Amino acid sequence: MSSLSKRSFGLLITFAHFVCTTLFSYPTQFSSTGPYTLRKPLVPLKKWAVIAAMHFGINILNNWAFSYNISVPVHIILRSFGSVATMIAGTLRGKRYSRLQVLSVVVLTFGVLTSAYADSESKVSAFEEAVELSVQVTNGEQGKISSKQPQGSSSDFSTGLAVLLLAQCLAAWMGAYVEDVFSEYGASWTENLFYGHLLSLPLFFPISSLLRNQYGRLAATPSLDVDRLIKEDNFVFGLGDPRLLKLLRPVIERLPQGLLFLSINTITQLACISGVNLLSSKTSAVTVTIVLNIRKLVSFIFSTILFGHELSNKMILGSALVFGSGALYGYETSWRLPQEKRKKEQQAAKESGGRKDK
Repeated sequence: MSSLSKRSFGLLITFAHFVCTTLFSYPTQFSSTGPYTLRKPLVPLKKWAVIAAMHFGINILNNWAFSYNISVPVHIILRSFGSVATMIAGTLRGKRYSRLQVLSVVVLTFGVLTSAYADSESKVSAFEEAVELSVQVTNGEQGKISSKQPQGSSSDFSTGLAVLLLAQCLAAWMGAYVEDVFSEYGASWTENLFYGHLLSLPLFFPISSLLRNQYGRLAATPSLDVDRLIKEDNFVFGLGDPRLLKLLRPVIERLPQGLLFLSINTITQLACISGVNLLSSKTSAVTVTIVLNIRKLVSFIFSTILFGHELSNKMILGSALVFGSGALYGYETSWRLPQEKRKKEQQAAKESGGRKDK
C-alpha cells in the first residue's frame, strides 16, 4: 500500500469523502427526543457494519489499482464490469433476467475485455519501445546496457486488472446484500448513507500515517492566483463567472490549492454518493450498476479531454460497446418489460371480466 501513498492522494480523498458524508447525513438520523440524539436504526448495527467494511474495502481496492499502471479511462471502463458481477450474484440468489438483459451484459463484458486488451496492448508497445531505447543508451566507457527500467509494464497492468476485478466482485456482493437489507427491513437510504460511512471511519486508523503524509503534501502546495486564472481562462474555473472568483478570492488565495481541489472533489462526490444511495433504495442492484455506467461515460469523456489520453480504435470500440449495452439494458428494463407486464395484466383483467359476464 505504500506505493499508493507515493503516487496519488486516493486514500486521503476517500477518507475526506467518508468524513464529509457522515457529517452531512448525521442530522437525518436525529431522534424526535432531542436535536443531537440518534434514533434507533431500522437495521441491526451488525449488518450496517458488514456493509461499511465492504464499502471501505471497495474504495481502497479501486484506489490501489492506480498504483499498477492503470490509466484513468481504462479504470472507468473496467469498473463497468460490475454489472456482470452483479447479475451473476443476482442469478445465484434466484433472480431471473430476460434474454435482452443478458445480451446487454454479454455485450458489456465484451466491451470491457476489448478495452482492457487495447490498453494492455498499448502498455506493452510502450514498454518495448522503452527497452529498445535503453539498449541504444550505453553506460559510460564500459558499453553496458543501462539497467534503468522503464516505468510501468504489462505485469503492472495485469496486477491492476486483478485488483479492479476483485473490487467489482466485492461491489457485486455488497449490492446484493444491500438490496436484501432494504427489502427485509425497509431502511431509508439516508440510514444507509450514515451508518455505511460512520462505521467505516475506524478502519482508516491503521493507515493514519499515510493520510497525514498525503495531507501534509497537499497543505504544502501554493495557493492559486485568481487574477491569473481569470486572465488565462483556465478550463476548470473558466466555466464559472469571474465575479464569483473575485468574490471567493479571500478563500481561494489563502487556501493551498491542493486542499481547495480536495474540498471541491469532496463536495461533488457527496452529491454523487447521495444520488447512488437514493437510487439503491428504489431499484435493483443491476439497474444501479447500469445507471452508474452511463455516469461513467461522462467521466470517461471528461477524463480523456482533461488529461490528454490518446484512445486507440479498439479502446473507442470497447467503450462504445460498454455504454451502448448500458442503454440497451435501460430500454429493456425501464420500457419493454414494464410494457409487456402491463399488457399481460390488462389481458388478464379482460379475461377475468369476460368470465364474470358469463
